[in-house]
Amino acid sequence: MMVYPKWLCLLVLLTPFFVGSALGDVFIYPNKGQSQGQQERDKFECNSWAVRNSGFDPMKRPTASTPPPAREARQGGVGRGAFRGAALGAAIGGISKKGKAGRGAAIGALGGTMIGGMRRRDQRRREQQAQQNWAAQETARYEQGRNTYDRAQAACLGARGYTVR
Repeated sequence: MMVYPKWLCLLVLLTPFFVGSALGDVFIYPNKGQSQGQQERDKFECNSWAVRNSGFDPMKRPTASTPPPAREARQGGVGRGAFRGAALGAAIGGISKKGKAGRGAAIGALGGTMIGGMRRRDQRRREQQAQQNWAAQETARYEQGRNTYDRAQAACLGARGYTVR
């Protein structure tokens, strides 16, 4: 029975963790006794191959495939709704038999304010939903690219005699 030094046993046990930490959550174990230098060359070459074949580079900052959704042109809000409602109410109140333009304007302003507020709230809700949809699409695009890269890298390293987890 051969006795190995403690430091060699520790090195063999920890090598997959050190190799894997350089690539993120990937752990690589050399099955064919590859030297540390050979492991570094293989990792570099497989990284380059995976980037070329997947179109994804984990070392680059992700960029959006499409710009975020533009904000909608601002619709009439509370102030514009109040003004329009007041004008309409005054006109209707002035036409009525009793000639209460002031009261019609007040009622119209209140109604216009409520309608303008609802329109603005609906517009904000649509903008937030568009922003959330865009962010979800970009996240899915990034994850798909990363998964394709990881599979390509694992295939390359596996072909060179490594176990990849």
